[in-house]
Amino acid sequence: MKKIFWIGSIVLVVGAGLFLLQKNPATRATNSDYKNGTYLVENTPVMFVNGRAEMETAPGSASKLVTQYFGNEASGDLNGDGVPDVAFLLTRSGGGSGTFYYVVAAIKTINGYQGTNAVLLGDRVAPQSTQIENEKIIVNYADRAAGEPMTARPSVGKSMFLVFDGESLSQIP
Repeated sequence: MKKIFWIGSIVLVVGAGLFLLQKNPATRATNSDYKNGTYLVENTPVMFVNGRAEMETAPGSASKLVTQYFGNEASGDLNGDGVPDVAFLLTRSGGGSGTFYYVVAAIKTINGYQGTNAVLLGDRVAPQSTQIENEKIIVNYADRAAGEPMTARPSVGKSMFLVFDGESLSQIP
């Protein structure tokens, strides 16, 4: 009888612990695989599964807003804790001709990765490279010259510099 009591108690404690772990917002917000995390895109939380997320553009609509992992990832410390974080690009398209590129970071925590907000890189740009140096993300890409139509091939080299301030990702001049 004592053995059944102890086994039942252990199962109850483990079950309660797992329940509380799932209810904790900090553990829900992180993941061991940054391609399955949640990122804030255009002020909306977007949860990725295998690097992809789909949302209806309107209730009942067949048209989808697709946000997905593009790549160009870089690894390095963004928050000064000595632990490598990851920066990479996402694309977002909604059925029109535009493909919007965003920069995000996955900050490594004790619970896994915490996704950041997304910073718009541009529409139909040509990403070249992403790197992390001195706690800064540097994204090199090609864009169009001022006044060129969107149908023109991106040919002007540009760089975007970003920092993580402990709360969010932001562009620096």
